[in-house]
Parts: sequence; C-alpha cells; structure tokens
Amino acid sequence: MLSRIGSKQSDSLSPKQALVEPMNNAALDSRSGGLQSAELKTMVDLVKALRERLAIVHDEKSRRDPEKHLARLQAVSEKIDKLAAALPRPIDPQLAHFLQRKSYDKALEFLENTL
Repeated sequence: MLSRIGSKQSDSLSPKQALVEPMNNAALDSRSGGLQSAELKTMVDLVKALRERLAIVHDEKSRRDPEKHLARLQAVSEKIDKLAAALPRPIDPQLAHFLQRKSYDKALEFLENTL
C-alpha cells in the first residue's frame, strides 16, 4: 500500500519517490508480469492527471469563470482518457471499470493503493 506523503515512512521522499518507491522491488520485465519503466511512467502520469482533475474540481476560484473551468476539466479529462488508453494490457478489471465509468476518485484510490 502506498504511504501518504508526510507520513513517517516517506518523510524523506519526494512525492514522485513516495509514489514509485513501493515498485522498486518489483521485476521490471514484462515477461515476468512486472512493469517496464514506460508502463510505470504511464501509470504515474495517470495518477498525476487524476490528482490534477481533483484539484480543478475543488478550485473555487476557477468556478467563478464557468467557461474556463469547464475547459480545464475537459482538457484534463481528455488527458486522462489518453493515458488510460496507453495503460499496459491487461488492465485490472476493477481499474478498467472505474475508468470506463469515469469514477476518477475511485480510480485514483485504486492506483494509489496499487503502486
């Protein structure tokens, strides 16, 4: 399970290290079922995009300009869709379900607990 940033276990790690660190012991060879660095990068980028979307959703200042707010949400949603399409196959059925249904909070939680 991923340690939250700021917890004792990851105080000395950068946010990216805290996200990727649990994967350090994984075999990074696709033949063994592990993730290659490009595949891991796609997953990390997806987590970042999901967090970005969450920040936009909660940005009260952005909501004051509905057109701009909607454009920001649309852009990050397109980014999420592209990253989801680039995920290594096969995708975990539960993650695929969350992404297909646009349950982005659940997809983020799943990925944070998986990486």
